[in-house]
Amino acid sequence: MDRLSRMLAAAQGMGGGGGGQQQDANIIDNAETVYISSLALLKMLRHGRAGVPMEVMGLMLGEFVDDYTVRVVDVFAMPQSGTGVSVEAVDPVFQTKMMDMLRQTGRPETVVGWYHSHPGFGCWLSSVDINTQQSFEQLTPRAVAVVIDPIQSVKGKVVIDAFRLINPQTLMLGQEPRQTTSNIGHLNKPSIQALIHGLNRHYYSIAIGYRKTALEENMLMNLHKTVWTEALTMPDFAAEGERNQANLEKLVHLAEGYEKRVKEETELTKEQLRTRYVGKVDPKKHIEVVGQELIEDNIVAVARQMIDKEASVPTLGQGAKVGARNGGGRVIVTRRTLARAPEPEDPGQNSDGNGQRIRGWSIGSDWPVNSQMQMADGSSRALKDVFDHLKLENPLGPRAGDEDE
Repeated sequence: MDRLSRMLAAAQGMGGGGGGQQQDANIIDNAETVYISSLALLKMLRHGRAGVPMEVMGLMLGEFVDDYTVRVVDVFAMPQSGTGVSVEAVDPVFQTKMMDMLRQTGRPETVVGWYHSHPGFGCWLSSVDINTQQSFEQLTPRAVAVVIDPIQSVKGKVVIDAFRLINPQTLMLGQEPRQTTSNIGHLNKPSIQALIHGLNRHYYSIAIGYRKTALEENMLMNLHKTVWTEALTMPDFAAEGERNQANLEKLVHLAEGYEKRVKEETELTKEQLRTRYVGKVDPKKHIEVVGQELIEDNIVAVARQMIDKEASVPTLGQGAKVGARNGGGRVIVTRRTLARAPEPEDPGQNSDGNGQRIRGWSIGSDWPVNSQMQMADGSSRALKDVFDHLKLENPLGPRAGDEDE
């Protein structure tokens, strides 16, 4: 009743009794823009994605720079349970403690509004959201309600909008809720769903801008930056084999379908061919696509194997590892160890009596001459070839058949 009497008194005052000059009211301009930082936007998106399919909410920190600018620098989530966002979801105790902790970390900004998510059903304010926004505007008249849709948002386009309530007194008096003084503040075309739920009747939309500094742009550019070594990463051979087998089976199936289609083309008439394959898979095109993909993948895989093999072959000056295998045993021998291992004072210190020394290493004389050494690239070489490659004296002596060579 008091609210109605105040509205009638305001109407009578503007109606013109008295002849006094009317003062210009401070009306919000259309050019008002909410600038959201990259950090705040990423936090809102991650929070909204984590809460799917439920709605989540949080508070926005920033400042009101002037009558045309609202800057949002950071956000933090609010504890909430249930499927909806209501006034009861705003916990004042948690909000106070969180603000105190943020001030200790160098966040002196105040609360400029709140955000919540609408997963999959667009950006608009429900009746519960309007009540929540009213509680915020009672504390801060210029508080902003941001709605974000994490489901419809894709890379390069975030579905987000900012709203503020329209004073019902201005509607009853036939006044515009905002004034237009410039062409700044272009608004997106509202959706039909938002218009149905009271857009431009109970609340209006505010333009959103994303102002990034040079450091923020550099950070975002390096967020998912790939390095050149990722192209040389070898995938799992078992998975690649299964993938190649599946593609080959798919090629066989497509070839059978293409052969069947060629036979049908000789038997059907032109009128029948016009509607015969409408909406069906064209095996000829799919054979080309699958075959090209299969060839490219295998060429890249072979190139990776060749590069890895060349990079892992032991060369002079490198400590490439080779292993000597004899039955179940294995000895790892490095080039540097073979070349630089100090000689012990006791000749039998590194030998079992029957072994032969290789500059600090001992290899038993009972090893067969055809023992193999496992190279770093997975291949095997004879011991003689390995020692010839390392330019070391073969401790096993000449191999059977070497005299003929």
